[in-house]
Order: sequence, then C-alpha cells, then structure tokens
Amino acid sequence: MELAGKHIVLGLSGGVACYKSAEFCRLLVKAGATVQVVMTEAATEFITPVTMQALSGRVVCTSQWDAATPNNMPHINLGREADAIVIAPCSADFAARLATGRADEVLSLMCLARPRDTVPLLLAPAMNREMWTHPATQRNFAQLQADGAHVLGVGFGEQACGETGDGRMLEPSELLDDLIAFFQPKLLAGRSVLVSAGPTFEAIDPVRGITNLSSGKMGFAIARAAREAGADVTLVAGPVALATPRGVRRIDVRSAVEMLAACEEYAQGASVFVATAAVADWRVAQASDQKIKKDGSGATPTLNFVENPDILATLAASARARSGSLYCVGFAAESHDLLAHATAKRARKNVPLLVGNIGPATFGQDDNALLLVDAQGATELPRASKLSLARQLVAAIAGRLPAATR
Repeated sequence: MELAGKHIVLGLSGGVACYKSAEFCRLLVKAGATVQVVMTEAATEFITPVTMQALSGRVVCTSQWDAATPNNMPHINLGREADAIVIAPCSADFAARLATGRADEVLSLMCLARPRDTVPLLLAPAMNREMWTHPATQRNFAQLQADGAHVLGVGFGEQACGETGDGRMLEPSELLDDLIAFFQPKLLAGRSVLVSAGPTFEAIDPVRGITNLSSGKMGFAIARAAREAGADVTLVAGPVALATPRGVRRIDVRSAVEMLAACEEYAQGASVFVATAAVADWRVAQASDQKIKKDGSGATPTLNFVENPDILATLAASARARSGSLYCVGFAAESHDLLAHATAKRARKNVPLLVGNIGPATFGQDDNALLLVDAQGATELPRASKLSLARQLVAAIAGRLPAATR
C-alpha cells in the first residue's frame, strides 16, 4: 500500500498502449491509491471507458461538457483534487497540444488548469520510434520539461507497427515504480551511492563452490531506496536472480576478489558506500580446473583455504574515506549476540555506521529487522519489509552524512 492516501488522475490519450493503462490502473488501486480516469476521444477508440471505470471504481471523464459535474467544470475540479496527474499513454499529438497550450478537450484543459505548484504532471510517452526521435517531438517534450512536467522514460522493443526501437510506453510495473519513487523525499539528491549486495561464490572446481544463503534482497532494496532518494546508484551484485531496480547501474560479479575490484573502481566517484553483501571469508587456495571426482575409495580431497580480502575494511581505510569524502556503512549478519558483535565489528572495521541483523532470520525473506550502531549507541528498526527498512536506512544515512558530502 505504498500509495495509500494518494489520489491519482490517470489520463489516457490516443494510442495502442492504452491496453497497458488498464493494468497500470489496477496496480495503482492495489498500491492503495484512488484513481480518477480521464480519457481523450481518441483514447476511447483503443479501450473503453467501461473497462477503466470497472478498474478504477469511478465514472470516467471523457468530455468537458459532462453535465454530471455540479458546476460543469470537470477540468477545474479534477486537477484540484489530485496528488498527481499521470498521462499514460502520452501520444506525440497530446504532447504537442500541451507544449503549445492547446486546450480543446477535457484532458488538455485539465493539465493546463492544474495548480502547477501543488499538482505535478508526469508524462509516459508512447509512440512509433520515428515519431519519438523526430525533432518536433523531442522539442515538445523538452518544452514540457522546461514548463515543469516530469517526462518518464520510454521502452525499447517491438512496436505495434511491426518496427523495433525506442518509443514504447514503459510497462505498468515500471510506471508504478517511477510514481512511487516520485513521491519519496529526495534526501540524497546529487549524491552517488555504491551498494554491494548478495553472496559471493568461491569456486572449488568448475561445478562446485562455496557460497552462503544471502538472497541479495536487502542490498537490492537499499539500491532502490537510494535511487528513489535522488542518488545516482551503482549496485555491485554477487550471483543472485533478482531484477535490477529501476534506474540503477548494475555490475555483476562472482567472487570476493571480483567484488573488491568493482567496489574499488566505483567507490572513486561515490560519496556513500553501503556494504550489504555477504562476502565469503575464505576461498580455496587453488581451484581445480576439472571436476574433482570421487573414486569409490572413501578418500576425501584436501582443500587448502586462504582468507579473502576485506572489502569494507579496505574501502574504509582508503584516502577518500579517511578524508570524509566517502561515508562507509557496514552490515553484520550474525547468529546471536547481535549488539555485541555489531559494536565490535564497527570498531574493527572503523566505519561510522554498522547495520546488524540476524542472518538466519532474514536470508531469503522479504522482511527483516535491523540494528543501527554508531558512536552514539544503537537504534532498533523493528521488523518490516526490506524496502521499508531500506528507506529508513537511507534517511538515517542522509542525516549522518558529514556536511562536506551533503
């Protein structure tokens, strides 16, 4: 229910992508929002107002002459009631209308009459690839951004016309993520955040290795929350099967050595490093280049181990961290005595903030409970969804950043 209490006006202009708007409307309602649909005449050629009314639970507005509105001013009333207006799809024609201030039907009238300071306008373009790249279209969307509208991205892929390229409307789930992110406080605007997530995998031979039960969900949630907070985010991920959060740059690695190399590289441009990954402490000294096979004798192979590099300690000891340019946050997954172990680890790693959790209680789960340990003491974040905790952690980090990095 991430949009609970929000009232969204969903505008549909003409385009085959209207079929996605039905699912987007359903997702908005599922996320807790109330939805008022407004459609242009062209949009009703692609999907019926009856469908959108069934999904939104409200009578769809299709005309500025709708006498059902007590004062006959739906274009005024609807805009005043909204927390945001989302045009999805926003066709090339409708963008041209908005850019030039035309207002000859109810949807463009409402957009023009909305209180610009309090009701944001988000546009989800949808059109053929040639229409999208045409200078006139690009000029119109640039003008709309200059006028204060928020233009969302477009997707790449097959189009209804049979061509392939940019211009597809984003998928409903992507639109929902972008809208949820839009409402989040931009506590890390202008910052670059590096997050490590997931397990590492240390090869024994070509088919076996040493890893752990980390799912990566907490780290991916932190990457998403940091992006929602306005940061430029790089996610260094161990081997996990999770979707990359919207707008996040992802670097895939396998071993601890590979993760260290990636983190050292991307930390050069970061102001915050959140070491969420569950890095293997040891690796096999010499991995076999062929599968180690049993011969039936009962003899077991001898494996010699060496210690893996400490990624958090390495970055915390870097010149940028020591100068205050890189704020390092560590994670501790413990099985018991969380406060004692987290406090000791914070001192040992020499980081300003250490986040502790009980590993067996969270690995693979969608929820968690966190303990934030810094020089002033410990703060508990009660069990909640990992995304909710990630947003709380991002807020805690933003409030702790040195003035030089804020």
